[in-house]
Amino acid sequence: MAKRKTAYVCSECGSEHPRWQGQCNDCKEWNTLSEFVVENSTTKTVPGRQGFAGATNAKVELLNQIDLAALPRFSSGFKELDRVLGGGIVPGSAILIGGSPGAGKSTLLLQVMCQLSQSTSALYITGEESLQQVAMRGKRLQLPEDKLKLLAETNVDTICSIALEHKPSVMVIDSIQVMHMADIQSAPGGVAQVRESAAALTRFAKQHHIAMFLVGHVTKDGSLAGPKVLEHCIDCSMMLEGESDGRFRTLRGTKNRFGAINELGVFGMTEKGMREVSNPSAIFLNREEHASAGSIVMTVWEGTRPLLVEIQALVDYSQLSNPRRVAVGMDQNRLAMLLAVMHRHGNVQMNDQDVFVNVAGGVKIAETGADLALLLAMVSSFRNHILPKELIAFGEVGLSGEIRPVPNGTDRIIEAAKHGFKKAIVPKANAPKKAIKGIEVVPVTRLTEALEAI
Repeated sequence: MAKRKTAYVCSECGSEHPRWQGQCNDCKEWNTLSEFVVENSTTKTVPGRQGFAGATNAKVELLNQIDLAALPRFSSGFKELDRVLGGGIVPGSAILIGGSPGAGKSTLLLQVMCQLSQSTSALYITGEESLQQVAMRGKRLQLPEDKLKLLAETNVDTICSIALEHKPSVMVIDSIQVMHMADIQSAPGGVAQVRESAAALTRFAKQHHIAMFLVGHVTKDGSLAGPKVLEHCIDCSMMLEGESDGRFRTLRGTKNRFGAINELGVFGMTEKGMREVSNPSAIFLNREEHASAGSIVMTVWEGTRPLLVEIQALVDYSQLSNPRRVAVGMDQNRLAMLLAVMHRHGNVQMNDQDVFVNVAGGVKIAETGADLALLLAMVSSFRNHILPKELIAFGEVGLSGEIRPVPNGTDRIIEAAKHGFKKAIVPKANAPKKAIKGIEVVPVTRLTEALEAI
């Protein structure tokens, strides 16, 4: 039997070391080295080419000769999940779903697997719960349970052996943090175990064209637990976000080799499990009947579709020498920058005011198209001036006070018109060439023009 070869990898920078040591030689961090197994590779020596690998079964093909029809996508049964995946599940892909405890990862995947099992072979691997617990959840959700295969196991080699016997088309590993390989000495959940287990399962999925869902835990700061290489070896990474006591969940794609990233799917948590939300803009626009100062609606672009969300701002006199700046759902540093732009180019000073900003519905906005709507909401609260409920605004604000265009401007305006909005303040470059029925478009180029428009 060949001697097992091991190496030690730094969890911070990824550099390899032949033996364990307290400090990494490259990044100088302490106690970051973890053991993993190096696979032995048998090579043939080509005559005259010592040290090079011999002939293998690999074949060079032209890009236009690769057959794509052999691996068609298939639907998961949920349109919102298919949207985040880029149009459906790709055979042989490894899909990682992360989320905080209670977000609904296991519930969503159990619903998906029960539906898929009616038309194809599906295998659900549970490493955290017993078979009885999974069965109880399925019965409570009233799911079709007659064809879904279950397995309670945490050993990766055993899982792969059983999967070869049953030949499923789709598998679920719940969760990757409890999986382990027998030839690695560290405990399950460690950097080495998570890395090698994910790599082995991903290779198995691609070799046998099995679509595999991996459930991942998150840390206190909301990032995926385990080494960063976990996100590199899989094909698609998604995060299921939402408060455990809230009704709605958002599924956001952070990496996708088969579609657009930052795609957003919206689900509602009910007694019967996860239900799709066909019109997400409607739930994010649940506004009160009487309009109040500091509230405005904007159109954000999430993946391949526009969403209407409400931005709320509260500006009040501060009793502190250092006024507070609080942003929920937006970048707090960008809030401070926009306050400086408004002071310099809008002649509105809030140095002695506490500023609180919130994106209604728990949506997190990362794009710069929210700048204009945020400034108008803060001015509305500061001046106690109520903005019309039929008004929307979007656009990026530069440091010199100019209003810059954002992608897909016309589609954003059309989405607002569908929901009954009558007036839109947009960058001049985003103004449509033809008038859109039912909505008045006000193009602006400077921040002062936008302030005059309200």
